[in-house]
Amino acid sequence: MGVVTVTPIEGWNPDQYERFHAERRQPFDDLVALCQPVPGGRVVDLGCGTGHLTAELHEHMQAAETVGIDSSESMLARARADRGDVAGLSFAAGDIASWLGHDLDLVFANASLQWVDDHLNLLARMRTALAEGGQLAFQVPSNYRHPSHLLALQVANEAPFIDALEANAPEDRGRFVLSPEIYADLLYELGAEKQVVRMQVYGHELSSTTDVVEWVMGTLLTPYRTRLTPELFAAFVERYRERLIEELGEREPYFYGFRRILCWARFN
Repeated sequence: MGVVTVTPIEGWNPDQYERFHAERRQPFDDLVALCQPVPGGRVVDLGCGTGHLTAELHEHMQAAETVGIDSSESMLARARADRGDVAGLSFAAGDIASWLGHDLDLVFANASLQWVDDHLNLLARMRTALAEGGQLAFQVPSNYRHPSHLLALQVANEAPFIDALEANAPEDRGRFVLSPEIYADLLYELGAEKQVVRMQVYGHELSSTTDVVEWVMGTLLTPYRTRLTPELFAAFVERYRERLIEELGEREPYFYGFRRILCWARFN
């Protein structure tokens, strides 16, 4: 496996994201368990990342065709290199915020919709992509009030980072994630015949508090990596690490409770 070089233009780092592979797959497994197989059907995975879970989704759903969509070229390169020979599985570049599909048996999105602003219109577009009897399944983080998330915004408002970001830090994605009951209402209004919506806390025992920094480096801090020079991003991470230790203390191990919302619906 080659070394992936990440520049300030491409913020996503497959190696960093995969560092907590076992922990990140737990909600994926739970979401897949809610879905009903679609033998010979068509599936899309929005925000497929490195594609290893997309391949498992493809097999579990017994689909004839599964397409993984992602906006990161480095993630797609890893997906194609590692899983490009799986029959019926393909990967394509795309933006979830503008994605359109049709006649799909399952639209699946695991930890990706939080990067899109308007979930009302997003879910409506996902619904219109379904064939008769199609399913919609998604999982979104709901951990934005945890210090690991709040401190990133606080550090962004400190010098020299606030100047480099031109007083415009990456948005708090938590304000776009809705509550479980609102997702349930939206799915009902979109015509869901059956649905499951639940909040779940995933407990991750990390080796130490500083492992939280490595965790968010693969997701939350990606917009900062994109907008800061490598040197300034390194300084940002170090300052974030200091603030995190001040807030949470030096703990070995560290229990990281992570809230997520899981939604599944089937439509007529």
